[in-house]
Amino acid sequence: MHRVEQVMGFPVSLRVDGIESGSDVEGGAVIEGGADVDVLSEAGDAVFAWLREVDERFSPFKPGSEVSRYGRGELPASRLSADLVEILALCERYRVATGGAFDARLPGRGFDPCAIVKGWSVQRAAERLTAAGAGRFCLNAGGDVVVGGGPWRVGIRHPEIADKVCTVLELTDGAVATSARYERGDHIIDGRTGLAATGLLSVSVVASTLTEADAVATAAFAMGRDGVDWAAGLAGCEVYAVDAQRSVVRTAGFPSVGVGAGSA
Repeated sequence: MHRVEQVMGFPVSLRVDGIESGSDVEGGAVIEGGADVDVLSEAGDAVFAWLREVDERFSPFKPGSEVSRYGRGELPASRLSADLVEILALCERYRVATGGAFDARLPGRGFDPCAIVKGWSVQRAAERLTAAGAGRFCLNAGGDVVVGGGPWRVGIRHPEIADKVCTVLELTDGAVATSARYERGDHIIDGRTGLAATGLLSVSVVASTLTEADAVATAAFAMGRDGVDWAAGLAGCEVYAVDAQRSVVRTAGFPSVGVGAGSA
């Protein structure tokens, strides 16, 4: 199964190659011998339904969303959903860890947790696929990718040449996220200065979950060149970055397998 839909303002691509033999799916139906078209379709429906739900609930650009209402001070802590409580905790975790470089509450912008919500929600979607018995899948949300049952090869876009990749990595079970300036310009702000972060052209982070990979990539980009060392020092994270001087910095464990070798 391969589906692509536009959700949360970016294309989301889902590929599922099959259901694990013997998986318990939909309350007890056991699929033997590989893929079942109906089960795959239902799993895909669940993924995109969840992402659309996230967009309605947590977009700061929708006035009626829970995030917007919270940002305007209309929701006390006692009325927040468990999901938003989790998102707030993640925002605070990375704000503290980066000394304020990563901040979902920038002056003049209101509360905007998108840098957390994207990776968190796509990781939750991937967990739904696993629960449904998907043995091999690749979920690509605007260039941030979570995979299972690999190996999968994932290309990292060149920060200055749109139709080129700067490296290709191989993942079996895990995630990679990239923060860069090529799609939206200088949109990532260093919360310590209130100015656009310009020390890096791009930074990609591999981690066990997209929740962590996406948050760490954004936080590292906000910190600038120092963010590469910060991210590299986190347990379970591997980093590939291109700085403003176009020098490449890569941790020893970053799973590169070549340049221009193709992508998932």
